[in-house]
Amino acid sequence: MRYILVTILLFAVFTNCTNKSQTAIEDTPNKYVNAFTGTSGEGKTYPGAVLPFGMVQLSPDNGLSGWDRVAGYYYGDSTISGFSHTHLTGTGSGDLYDLLLMPLNSRFTESLTPTDKRYRPYSKFSHDREEARPGYYSVDLLSSGIKAELTTTARVGFHQYTFPKDDKSQLILDLGYSINWDRPVDSKINIEDKQTISGYRKSTGWAKDQRVYFVVKFSKPFDNAQLFEETKEASTKSVKGKHTRIVANYKTKNNEKILVKVALSSASIEGARKNLNAELTHWDFDKTVNEAANIWTSYLTKIDVKGTEAQKELFYTNLYHCFLTPSLHSDVDGGYKGADGKNHIAKGYNKYDTFSLWDTFRAAHPLYTVLCPNETEDMIKSFMSHYDETGLLPIWSLAGNESFTMIGYHAVPIAVDAYFKGIPMDAKKVLEACVTSATKEPREIDLYMKYGYVPAGTKTSNWSVSKTLEYAFDDWCIARLAKALGEEEIYKTFAKRANNWKNLYDTESTFLRPKDIDGNFTTPFTAKDYTKPYCESNAWQYFWFVPHDMEGLIDTLGQPQFIAKLDTMFNYDPEPEDELPSFSTGMIGQYAHGNEPSHHVAYLFNYAGEHWKTQDMVRRIITTTYSTEPDGYCGNEDCGQMSAWLVFSSIGLYPVNPASGIYSITSPLLEEATINLENGQKFIISTENQSEQNKYIQAISLNGKTYNKLTITHQQIMDGGELHFVLGSKPNKELF
Repeated sequence: MRYILVTILLFAVFTNCTNKSQTAIEDTPNKYVNAFTGTSGEGKTYPGAVLPFGMVQLSPDNGLSGWDRVAGYYYGDSTISGFSHTHLTGTGSGDLYDLLLMPLNSRFTESLTPTDKRYRPYSKFSHDREEARPGYYSVDLLSSGIKAELTTTARVGFHQYTFPKDDKSQLILDLGYSINWDRPVDSKINIEDKQTISGYRKSTGWAKDQRVYFVVKFSKPFDNAQLFEETKEASTKSVKGKHTRIVANYKTKNNEKILVKVALSSASIEGARKNLNAELTHWDFDKTVNEAANIWTSYLTKIDVKGTEAQKELFYTNLYHCFLTPSLHSDVDGGYKGADGKNHIAKGYNKYDTFSLWDTFRAAHPLYTVLCPNETEDMIKSFMSHYDETGLLPIWSLAGNESFTMIGYHAVPIAVDAYFKGIPMDAKKVLEACVTSATKEPREIDLYMKYGYVPAGTKTSNWSVSKTLEYAFDDWCIARLAKALGEEEIYKTFAKRANNWKNLYDTESTFLRPKDIDGNFTTPFTAKDYTKPYCESNAWQYFWFVPHDMEGLIDTLGQPQFIAKLDTMFNYDPEPEDELPSFSTGMIGQYAHGNEPSHHVAYLFNYAGEHWKTQDMVRRIITTTYSTEPDGYCGNEDCGQMSAWLVFSSIGLYPVNPASGIYSITSPLLEEATINLENGQKFIISTENQSEQNKYIQAISLNGKTYNKLTITHQQIMDGGELHFVLGSKPNKELF
């Protein structure tokens, strides 16, 4: 349980935080993180308090449903309905929002509550009186004069409310609160004493069987409390139903602080109690804020960078978002709710969930193998526990559920990549799980195995071309692992399947096109149209998804035509009359940086002999589609993938084939980046003549020797050393 040990160690080191330690915190990368980035526009992030990969995401909710508010908070809103403890970052899925806590008093007289039989207060707020930084959030609730402050440990949310003088101050815990896809199905609140309540909230939504057990501790005993089920007040000390809440009443003095600890568990109330007793035994809010900040510092300093202040803010804001998911799912004793609906024990590791694998296999998980190998080991073990519970590796798992969202079996490339990078695992069992996940019939895998492609038109919105391409890549990963383990028959089977992308190549149109069950290309066909055979994309965007066989794709097309097609990809702008779907954002020609299938495409010039175009285009994508404003992401941030692209590209690297252990090279954005590896080595990426104009590589050296490659291996990075770039304002076309 590495996370627990690291957390406890850091807590011990920083127990006596002073003004001096706070000054030291301000000198860390934490100060460059803008936690509001992505809370407007397409980003769909939240600004609240969370630890790296933490179970608790304690953040404000505006209380309104809608596409812009799937993270619970939208920067353009002006009301807050309370502070809930679980949130998704950067997705298109409106789920979670468990355990809403809201302070109130008699100053609240405005009618801000929408039509709802279950009364819920909303307070006005202003961004001028709001603050967010790693591990901390605060806001002034203008409708009541109460100041709300939030921080967290891994499994316990910690609230501090500063009240004005009032004889009718309240703290309301609302288990019936729900927005977007989330709906409670059962909840319970027990009053244990005047400072302790416990219970659970079970809900459904995108994740069908969500369970959050809790123990809440108040720093001050409440004078009295009312329990409600729907609108009916209960006369007992326990209430159960779909919509329950408790109103704890206080008389407060001016500037009186009442603190609240909320411990979570997916397994049991006793699990939540153990989490509380292990992680937060005191009532020193500022101490916990400092502890959280120092934990964040330990993660953000995994890469130390030099550059302009704006570059540092952009880099560290994105690095911060990389660490928000996956989420810790197991208790301090290892207990967790499994994907089979039963409770399990994670023995010797931390169980993680919130795996948005269709997004994060591309760059986020390769980044974790560099920066977080220990967490990566536990993530692979989490995959395998999911396999034990369901018979398949996860696809998009959340809160102990499998959602079967999106396509591919992309736990496969993550596990295979980790294996070849030396992450410990039971490789034989991992191979078994990979093969099983690639041969079970759901998701049209049966048709894929029968025909060598997924036929179009067999099901509604079947994404046939995209499935074929992504299955073929995952099959290449399985073949690679099987060969390494001496499983020759498995290797042969999946090596053949890895070539299935070729079955959809149309020599006439030079695109990868859908075929029907008889092997005929379907018509009509227009490459720029967003049609059912392409998953959230079109034929332009999915043509390039052959990361395991880029040489084969170039040979199929011919190098001159491959380059011409790439050039057209970035220059063929949509027409004004083209109806672009919501996920087609960050457009440069037909390239859509706001959605993941395009993310590797700018690096493909490296494979075709025109590397300077990669250097130009990557820099253009960075400068035109990223910022640290609230709308600083051009698409959904997607659980770290959008941010991981920026982190990798800023230091001049990208995993085009995310299971190969090879990184494609471009010109770094930053003056210097030092990767502080967990093996004690340092890998430095440095530049000469770094400027906005000097984006082209003139020369590269590795450890002082001329380096004439456009790739570098994971092992070379792990060995430590220095990769040095000389940059200039004009392309050096003769460099390689």
